[in-house]
Parts: sequence; structure tokens; C-alpha cells
Amino acid sequence: MTAAGHDGGHTTLADVLGGYAPASESEAAELRRVRALASGENPWDRATPLHLTASALIVHPPTRRVLLRWHPRQRAWLQVGGHADPHEELPLAIALREGAEETGLADLTPWPDAALVHLVIVPVAAGSAEPAHEHADLRFVLATATPEAVRPENPEARLRWASIAEARELTTEANLRETLSRVGRLLEDAPASAGAV
Repeated sequence: MTAAGHDGGHTTLADVLGGYAPASESEAAELRRVRALASGENPWDRATPLHLTASALIVHPPTRRVLLRWHPRQRAWLQVGGHADPHEELPLAIALREGAEETGLADLTPWPDAALVHLVIVPVAAGSAEPAHEHADLRFVLATATPEAVRPENPEARLRWASIAEARELTTEANLRETLSRVGRLLEDAPASAGAV
């Protein structure tokens, strides 16, 4: 899969899932569930018990750091991302929009390409306005060349740059630790001087 560029990409959900190779049998089982979900009418519909979300780990390749966002509801450091807006259906475009909204970064681009880096189904506890449900989260990697330009979308949604090791310590989520491990390998393989591509 080639990089989608700054326009948000045009890679369809079918292409994203079709080109993805799960790393374990449990991930293969989740991929089967997500493919079944994707064959339905609207897999992004947040009213359904299992629906798609799109997220990203934002990286600054020259310093091999990742950006984490404090999520007040979950009381946890996590990646950026979330639900599709009405009429949105391109996973990478959703991750790019969410990333820009949550960080203020205007130069986000897929890195090192537009490939899906991790697919995971995450249980979500019931809230005041919604029952317990599951997110089928499609995770990408986005890069910035201007890490100093980050600004939180609100005072409670703090942002923090961290090394992969620091990020693994900060998060309590095993699935995010796996995403961090995968992104860490990508960063190790990148030239030290590599910037946002």
C-alpha cells in the first residue's frame, strides 16, 4: 500500500482490511469479526454494539518519540482517534482528521506509509449516555515534523511526547503496548534523520 498523502487518502475500508496481515491467531479472529462487520450496512454506526473507530500513534521520527493523549473518561494515556463523522467511511482520513483535531498539528501524514499497523477490538464500559459496547479500532501511524506545535483541544486532554519505553510505562492498556511495540520497530528501522514523509 502506498502513502495516501496529505489529502487524507482514498484507501477504502475493504482495501485496508484486505491488505492487512494479522500477527497472531487472536488478531486473525478479530480480523474475521471486523470483516463480517464491514460487510454490513454501516460498520461505523456508533449505535451498534460493535462498530469501527480509527486511531493513530503520532510519531516524530527524528527523535523516535510518540505522542500520547490523556483521555479523562478512561483516565488513561492513549493514542489519538475516535469515531467517524456522518458520511465518513475512509479509515485513514478519519484517523487524520481526529489526529489534527486532538493535537492541533496541521502537517500530519501517514508514516512510513498508509498501511494499517494494528487492528484490535477494545471493550468500552457503559457511560452515562451509552451501554457497554466494543470498538473495532483500526490503528495507523502518522508523523509530524513540528512536534513543538502540539496544542490540546481542551485543558483536560493533555498531550505528552514520550519515547517508546516511556509510553509503555505510561499506558495501562496491553493492546496499546502492542501497538507501541510495532511502532517502535518501525522507528528503529528508520534512519535517525528521517522526518515526516
